Amino acid sequence: MAADLNLEWICSLPRSWTYGITRGGRVFFINEEAKSTTWLHPVTGEAVVTGHRRQSTDLPTGWEEAYTFEGARYYIKTA
Repeated sequence: MAADLNLEWICSLPRSWTYGITRGGRVFFINEEAKSTTWLHPVTGEAVVTGHRRQSTDLPTGWEEAYTFEGARYYIKTA
């Protein structure tokens, strides 16, 4: 199950954790102490819904390429 990013998620991060956002808009969590990252919130174990999408010039007009949190590719007709 995934959840939307909100202030409660950020405030509930343990002391040694921060978060980052990829160029594609996907949120990830950083454990500064262990020098590791994860897609899952360290307390809830859930991924954050961010609308992970990438525009591609190889697609017809009005289409976008997107990925699930498991890494599966799918396409979205936007226009």
